[in-house]
Amino acid sequence: MSYLTENLKIEILMMIGFGDRMRTQTEVAALFQRNHPDLPPLNRSTVSKIEAYYKTHGHVRNIPRQRPQKVTEDTKLNILLRYEESPITPARQIAREYNLCKKTILKILKSAGKRPFKMTPVQELLDDDSDRRVEFCESMMNFINDGQILPDWILFSDEAIFTLHGEVNRQNCRYYAETNPHWIVEQHTQHRAKLNVWAGVIEDRIIGPIFFDETLTGDRYRHFLENTLTLRSLQDEFYHRLALCQEVNGAHFEQLINNNK
Repeated sequence: MSYLTENLKIEILMMIGFGDRMRTQTEVAALFQRNHPDLPPLNRSTVSKIEAYYKTHGHVRNIPRQRPQKVTEDTKLNILLRYEESPITPARQIAREYNLCKKTILKILKSAGKRPFKMTPVQELLDDDSDRRVEFCESMMNFINDGQILPDWILFSDEAIFTLHGEVNRQNCRYYAETNPHWIVEQHTQHRAKLNVWAGVIEDRIIGPIFFDETLTGDRYRHFLENTLTLRSLQDEFYHRLALCQEVNGAHFEQLINNNK
């Protein structure tokens, strides 16, 4: 495409047309060949690139490529010091600050033995969560040993809340270090709910998923246990002897629910 001057590119754009009078890329290539039989033939890809470049930049001028800027040792040292202070700084941000390209920043980090690591989001834990888990395990073992509950009767359930804001995009987050720092970020998944999704497992069956469009309150959760769960998934005789294993949640433990166990 190096033989295409600025005037020839403008001519190609005029051949493409506008509105209802636009030609296809194949038609433009054929018309260009008829008008300029002494030039190498165009292909559809070249026409598409010229059109896309014009839409992006607003012109079709041939801009000479600049030589890569040399990076001094002091600049490299300053960049590495920045990452020592803040290893999660995006490479694109550092590139803008030092008027360099992103690839140059990544090469500097690689030469220093630093690699990009993704973060791992985990559920936020409260101070008394560990004690509650131990108490639950001890209680369940006692129930099973006494024959009050059989493992096959337990319906293990959980919920997930999907939100439209407040979540971290892991794809755009990197931690640059020589060794994996196992970077984790606690997720507040119980706040600002947009959609609740419930699912359960009992014996070898998966129950659900079941969706709650509204905030899960005590009334809605009781209606779900007494009606939706029974009608959709479980037989009546099995439903009355199951043990429901659920997470700690305000709607689960409202007085309204506890009085109707």
